[in-house]
Amino acid sequence: MSERIPAIVLGGTGYVAGELLRLLAAHPRVELRAVASDSQPGESVGAAFGHLAATVGDLAFCSQDEAADLAASLPRSAVLAAAPHGVSAALIDGLLRRAEAAGARPAVVDISADYRFADTDTYARVYKHPHGAPARQAQFTCAVPEHLDRITTPHAAHPGCFSTATLLATVPLLALGLVEPRLFVSAVTGSTGSGRKPTTGTHHPQRHSDMYAYSGLAHRHAPEIAALARAASGVEADIAFIPHSGPFARGIHATVQATLVRPLKTEDVIAGLRQFYAGRPFVRVLDTPPRLKDVVTSNYAHLGAVADGRTVAVMAVVDNLVKGAAGGGVQWMNRLLGFDETTGLLAPAPGWT
Repeated sequence: MSERIPAIVLGGTGYVAGELLRLLAAHPRVELRAVASDSQPGESVGAAFGHLAATVGDLAFCSQDEAADLAASLPRSAVLAAAPHGVSAALIDGLLRRAEAAGARPAVVDISADYRFADTDTYARVYKHPHGAPARQAQFTCAVPEHLDRITTPHAAHPGCFSTATLLATVPLLALGLVEPRLFVSAVTGSTGSGRKPTTGTHHPQRHSDMYAYSGLAHRHAPEIAALARAASGVEADIAFIPHSGPFARGIHATVQATLVRPLKTEDVIAGLRQFYAGRPFVRVLDTPPRLKDVVTSNYAHLGAVADGRTVAVMAVVDNLVKGAAGGGVQWMNRLLGFDETTGLLAPAPGWT
């Protein structure tokens, strides 16, 4: 096996960063070299993520500047950015400037929202602030890995967790010409999707034994889903998106409904989904409705479908922190570095979380 590639994590204190560290610690082809956090420089990574203490040893958080200096000193590295949207683009730009000046070639995967749109004007309109590094936009490709065979840009961006689950269910319906281009999405996410900092929406007494919708037909992920669905399928579609907060910590269950353009039975749709995802090791199409516990903590996505001749519904389940964020990011990292995309990601879900 060739020498391991150094890996750097930016924005290293949140839930997604913790999952990146867990996945990278077990990755056979990369070596975790730095975890950047301007809020906790010098503090122990193991203290921030107690469950990772045995694997990260005495590693301490470094500053973003130190991470950029490290990237500039390495001829090749992997950089995974888990900073918040509106912050990530500028951090990545600063790191790449130093690296480029030194002749270094880091491969960057952004897991924030900063590089999900193909143009910065759309980003500014949806996120209500200017893009942090518009000149870098053309250097990033954003897609669910299963929807793009070949990446031609030096860097990649991974769609968000709601988008990942919804796109896995939506893109085959559009690309195969099975439905009218008007889709209705109802998706439920766990509390980790709101981040590590406690809020009213994630506080356990508020969320326990409850479920509620929010930002109905107005959530910022809807235009992201529509744009990425168009890029992957070639079809312009309207996406009516209703997100929900669920009473569990991890996972997303998304149901996508649409009107069929011709009568189809359930078995016809399932056959189409299986053909579409043939050779995609992380997507499994089931004959029964998918269950969250079968994928939580893994990089796998399970799909199921029903059809009555007029309407079709495709259900998708993913772990929001893994397939919807850190795992998808590592999958992109593998591809950018020329590794098999499954490297370090084949562990199954535990099943009884």
